[in-house]
Amino acid sequence: MKHFKKGSGAARRTPWRALGVAVAGSILLGGCFDGDGGSGGDSASNEPLTPSDGQLEATIRLTTGGVPHIKADDLASASFGLGYAQTRDNVCLLAEAIVKARSERAKYFGAGQDDINIINDLSYKAQHILSGAEDEYDDLSEQSRAMIDGFTAGYNKYVTETPAGDLPAECRDQPWVKEIRPQDLLAHYRIVGQYASGALFATGAVFSAVPGEQLVDIQPTPVMASTGTLLNTKQIADNAVHGAGQRASYSDLGLASNAWGIGADMTEQGRGALLANPHFPYTGHRRLYQSQMTVPGYLNINGAGLLGTAIPLISFNESLSWSHTVTTSRRFALYELTLKAGDPLTYIKDGVEKPITSETFQIEVDIGGTSPAVVERTFYFSEYGPMVSGSAITGGGLPVWSDASGKAYSYRDANADTGGLLDTWLGMSRASNLDEFQQVFRDCGSTLWTNSTYADKDGNAFYIDSSSVPNLSEKSIALINFKRSVSSDYADLFDAGLTLLDGSESFDDWVEGDCDGLVPYESKPKLLRSDWVQNSNSSYWATNPDEFLEGFSPMFGTERTPINPRTRLGIKMLQNPNAAGMPGVTPPAGQDGKFGAEDLINVIWNNRAWYAEQFLPELRERCGLIGATTVDGVDLSTACGVLDSWDSVYNLDSVGAHVFRVFIANYADSFETDLTEAFTPDDPVYTPGAPSETDKGTASDPMLLALSQGVQALNAQGIALNATLGSVQYIRPSGDVPPGGTPIFQSPGIPWHGGDGNVDGAFNAIGVVTDEYAEDTRFPRIAPSVVDNTGGLSDGAVAGTEGWLMARGTSWHYGLEFTDTGPEAYGLVSYSQSSDAMSDFFLDQSQNYSDKQYRKLLFTEQEIQQNLLPNGEETINASL
Repeated sequence: MKHFKKGSGAARRTPWRALGVAVAGSILLGGCFDGDGGSGGDSASNEPLTPSDGQLEATIRLTTGGVPHIKADDLASASFGLGYAQTRDNVCLLAEAIVKARSERAKYFGAGQDDINIINDLSYKAQHILSGAEDEYDDLSEQSRAMIDGFTAGYNKYVTETPAGDLPAECRDQPWVKEIRPQDLLAHYRIVGQYASGALFATGAVFSAVPGEQLVDIQPTPVMASTGTLLNTKQIADNAVHGAGQRASYSDLGLASNAWGIGADMTEQGRGALLANPHFPYTGHRRLYQSQMTVPGYLNINGAGLLGTAIPLISFNESLSWSHTVTTSRRFALYELTLKAGDPLTYIKDGVEKPITSETFQIEVDIGGTSPAVVERTFYFSEYGPMVSGSAITGGGLPVWSDASGKAYSYRDANADTGGLLDTWLGMSRASNLDEFQQVFRDCGSTLWTNSTYADKDGNAFYIDSSSVPNLSEKSIALINFKRSVSSDYADLFDAGLTLLDGSESFDDWVEGDCDGLVPYESKPKLLRSDWVQNSNSSYWATNPDEFLEGFSPMFGTERTPINPRTRLGIKMLQNPNAAGMPGVTPPAGQDGKFGAEDLINVIWNNRAWYAEQFLPELRERCGLIGATTVDGVDLSTACGVLDSWDSVYNLDSVGAHVFRVFIANYADSFETDLTEAFTPDDPVYTPGAPSETDKGTASDPMLLALSQGVQALNAQGIALNATLGSVQYIRPSGDVPPGGTPIFQSPGIPWHGGDGNVDGAFNAIGVVTDEYAEDTRFPRIAPSVVDNTGGLSDGAVAGTEGWLMARGTSWHYGLEFTDTGPEAYGLVSYSQSSDAMSDFFLDQSQNYSDKQYRKLLFTEQEIQQNLLPNGEETINASL
């Protein structure tokens, strides 16, 4: 099976053990707001949604950091202003996102590396990304249509009024930068909604699902032979099967976050406070963009949302604030279908024959000639959704869809339709108290694939897994738990994020209820406290160890199991708010143990790391014991001397942080065998731990061997052991070319503080990205080739990527406290507001992050006016 290597904290790819047809069948065991605003509950007819005369008008005021504060008389006009501002700063990324959502990448960018554009385009058509949006649009709420229509108008205004030759290099004079429809934007939302579900199957799993699963049958068909001769359709099919098998885990999105909700018991003002710290990519569609949207008497919200969203998503208003973290929940279920004998297009459910239906889709492919090629493929569907190749995604662990196996596979996606996406965040944004915020989720609101962590002016701290989770019956849940306990193969599938259900019996269908098959509010994990709640991507179980959350569906995650190092460190700081952790480190809440807004932003920037606090004292002791004796042929004296004086944190001037990183990256492989204190559910923070005393301080010491291996890696790359972290760790954006071009660096490197969340166990988590394309896009970037077991140290093969070239992690982040006069918040967008290298707002906040110079997040009219940039106010208009 593919699985996580225990103790490593990172996905490692290993072969799937073959399940075989008999095992696959047997494991199914079928029989056994602001102060003036109202709540989100007002009827749409009483809300200022659209201008009465059809003329959109918004005032945009830019303040420090290029943050737009948008004011308008109605919701559509406010979203219009946001659409215009976002497009001005990120037009190429937004335009490419629409190309993707419309299944037109191959049309404009060609087949792509390993034919990925063809595979993506056809898969998204099969997943009804655009056609579903077109069907869904008319059924949207009036509020959602107002926001989508307004944002679309803002995008179109910028695109039509800006000469194509004046656009950034990535999309200058490109034919795909053009006006869009509201349905196109909604299609983009459907992709965003499926980041943790259907999008994971768009790289080949859906494409490879045909009866028989032979390459000849998987191939797309040229509509006209003369235009398709330059496409190697067999290669496309082979690449689809290969792409389907590349994912080691369907629960790891490559995204992470920290969020704390602090209640009245632990704040300086006796009200609520919030730490928001999403760890997202620095490139591509998942960048976060800050703005303030104000519709007087209706909405006043300041925060940041993913590019293209028509309202901020991680935000605060006058009364409350919240942040999101990627949840351990499951957003889809895989169904094994039992086929009718001799008929691979019919399956049997509850003894009744059910058809597997089909649809044929066409796309255009740029083959370099005067006209594109046109290819088509037929895709297949069950009642649950698209068919997928179980064999391809498990490397043969599940059987091929065939008469011989009698099995086929399909999936149901909890986020297939995202028409309520904006309604959920509008409801949260307009809430003025905890009850109104909770009501959004009582009404079946969903944050798709995230938890929500909340604090308010009344001193409440609240957590909820607010994601979309399949609502399974008690029988179905009991069978999942049973199958996990008796079948290691089923357990491996489940641990990899694949929940295999029985499509031959209706008991495994989702319980529809009031939320259309999703778990309702009363059955979701949630916790209300007056001290604190937190989440750093471990499960809901240890939200606060003083009140463990237990007894929930396994579809939400695990209970009484180890938590990740960021969670361990976060809880340690919350439980010990006035303790330094290591000598010389500032306590997270100062000496008084009470958190304020500046304390919370500094909690992120204190750059503490769990593994340093857990293992550094022991490693220093062993260094003293080994002395000048070599370990694996390496004299560790210099490395040990550096570690002895290291301040234990990941600041720019820290000397020794990089040495500890390469040590812990190697020592993590020994956790399972060398740590003598097993995990204890009663003590999830401090267990597992305790390195073995066997061979302690000798040349056979696992800790010293790991240090030796790390030192050898640094020496091989010419990295001085006494280097400061800031001299070897940095960001350096690259690109400046359209898809298909050769990227260039867009700036010198900027030193970057923080550590790897998985490798170092750093709370301020950042990381290296080796993908040669900006996240979710076809824009090329310069990426390093890295040395194994080093946390992403470049191997020097790609010029300009020496050391650690960071490209993900702490992004939009802030610390906030409610005071008697309103919210007070400090933070940054670490990679800055604009992806345009010529913009004043391309790297300004990045330098601020490097220098640890946070800015106040402006909210009041007085603050905005006092910080207005020169010529920073404009009013824009358009017809709705």
